[in-house]
Amino acid sequence: MAAASDAQMDPRVREAALTIPVYGQLPFVPERASGCDIFTRDGRRILDLYGGHAVAALGYGHPRLVRAIQEQSSKLLFQSNAVALDVRADAAEQLTRVAPKGLERVFFVNSGAEANENALRMALMATGRKKVLAITHSFHGRTAAAAAVTWNAGKWYGFPDKPFEVDFIPRDDIGAAASMITADIAAVIFEPVQGVAGAYDLSLEFCETLRRETQRHGVMLIADEVQSGMGRCGQFFAVQAHGIAPDILTSAKALGGGIPCGAVLCTDAVASRFGTGDLGTTFGGGPIAAAAITATIQGILAEHLLANVRALEGRIRDKCVVGPVRKIQGMGLLLGLVCDRPATEVRDALLEHDILTGTSGDPNVVRILAPLVLQNKHVDHLAHALANIAPATD
Repeated sequence: MAAASDAQMDPRVREAALTIPVYGQLPFVPERASGCDIFTRDGRRILDLYGGHAVAALGYGHPRLVRAIQEQSSKLLFQSNAVALDVRADAAEQLTRVAPKGLERVFFVNSGAEANENALRMALMATGRKKVLAITHSFHGRTAAAAAVTWNAGKWYGFPDKPFEVDFIPRDDIGAAASMITADIAAVIFEPVQGVAGAYDLSLEFCETLRRETQRHGVMLIADEVQSGMGRCGQFFAVQAHGIAPDILTSAKALGGGIPCGAVLCTDAVASRFGTGDLGTTFGGGPIAAAAITATIQGILAEHLLANVRALEGRIRDKCVVGPVRKIQGMGLLLGLVCDRPATEVRDALLEHDILTGTSGDPNVVRILAPLVLQNKHVDHLAHALANIAPATD
């Protein structure tokens, strides 16, 4: 009876009995977290190098973020966009201040998929064209338009038809980009670092070609920085490392440090095409999300976390090509450890050393999406664990 009672209390059992079984879950139950560490209900302390799919920018329990959420909750928990709010204006000011040059307008939403959905809608409406180009191996979300531009989404897409014409430019193929971007294209959407694909960083020359050719043909360039943005790549946004200013940029995941939120940023020229009723959302830009956005940006700036990300990237590259790791790709703390065996095996072995990492669309790439507050000791722990993983057997 005791065993049955324990099973009934296990949240894994309880969730499995009541939710649609679409997630492969890991074999531990978090109870609380602090900094980069997760503490489980069975007494483990796990170093989180995955950050809840790149969400925990400031780590867990960051005083600035917690205080901002608590204070805003006590003042005004919610109001819609039917009224203007100081806290929303603060978030917009903070976000446009750190955005790539020229992105001076914001539309707040609730998630990365919703941000990409609206960015694509804006491009189609603004240009009056019917076709969008994406990049092979991309991932942009699971809603209708975002999934339509996601590589190989056909196996789970679900909708009978795509909402517009789509084609895919082979990644890093400069010649293909130049020939495929023409005057009948509404937008090109790209991830500067392809997260789900295994933290694959597109070449500078390829990104520059996308910008040059889209400008030449009056095509909107959309940078999907849902995973690569908010400091994760050593700049607030990865396109800033390339010196590229897109027409539209999307952000989510780490944007609120753990509070669900997203944003579409665009130029004044793009924003001028839209008026009352053209876009809408109930919860986007709500007070709690807005307060969290401001606190996250201020925390990154106050604690010099962009410099920390760049320094820790160098340390990971220097120390972690050991054990099963053959090379490292990506940028900042959006890194892919290219392994000599299936990534699931390496992830599971690291978890035995109390380190949480993630897998990716590339079966041999382990993803690192650590909080920006990562420290040298954490990298050393990872390097030591990797070195102690047994060699692959034939």
